[in-house]
Amino acid sequence: MPLSDDQPHTRTRLPVGEQPSSQPNGRQARPLRTLLTVLLVVSLLVLAISIANRGKPDPTSANAGRSAERAAATAASGEQPVTTTANGIGTGYPHTDQGAQSAAANYAVAIGSADMFRTDSRHAIVTTIADPAAAPTLQARLDQGFGGDTVTRYGLDAQGRAPKGLTFVSRTVPVGAKAVGYTDAESKVEVWCTGLAGLAGERSVQPVVANWFTLTLTLRWTGSDWKLTDYASRQGPAPMPGDQQAATAEEITGAVQQFGGFRYAR
Repeated sequence: MPLSDDQPHTRTRLPVGEQPSSQPNGRQARPLRTLLTVLLVVSLLVLAISIANRGKPDPTSANAGRSAERAAATAASGEQPVTTTANGIGTGYPHTDQGAQSAAANYAVAIGSADMFRTDSRHAIVTTIADPAAAPTLQARLDQGFGGDTVTRYGLDAQGRAPKGLTFVSRTVPVGAKAVGYTDAESKVEVWCTGLAGLAGERSVQPVVANWFTLTLTLRWTGSDWKLTDYASRQGPAPMPGDQQAATAEEITGAVQQFGGFRYAR
């Protein structure tokens, strides 16, 4: 029999475990699908980045390699350059780039020595270090550069001798060398130098001073040794002078007479 709307409605309460879900099962799966999608996209991005960078060099390794090359280029070799000498100058250098640099450094010392201011010793130096084919031209240039007005400017006589009671100082000290062109037949080497020049003594009007310069020496392989064919000089590079008190004339004279020079190996 049908019930009228005026009658009270009856509600049945089911156990909790039996109550129907308020959301369909499809809605619960959406967060999981979204998470899986995000993880897939991130994985693809990481893979793409790794493939793109696979062929690129490591900048850290590249910088380390360049630093090692620079260190090797400026480090001393420690190799003995020569075992023979002529007129006190090393001869018989190896037929290598380092051998040419060693020859250039030692020839720079000879060219910058006090012996260059005396005609006889200057000619002996040129005979020792010059390529025979270039020797006459070099001899004429060096005679002009170290004779005449030059000896007068330093207060020396025509034979390159210092006045009595004074000591003439001229020394060249190579600081470093580098090849700016090398073949088996010819090499051009720059030698960075510091030098001392002047008259040491109480009455000197030309006190000993230090200077910085770079010598460019062109060498030719003669079949048994590197020999000089040409040279040029330019000033610097000069560092800032140190905050030191200048030595007395007596101290400079003593140092020049007591401290010997060196032969140089690249």
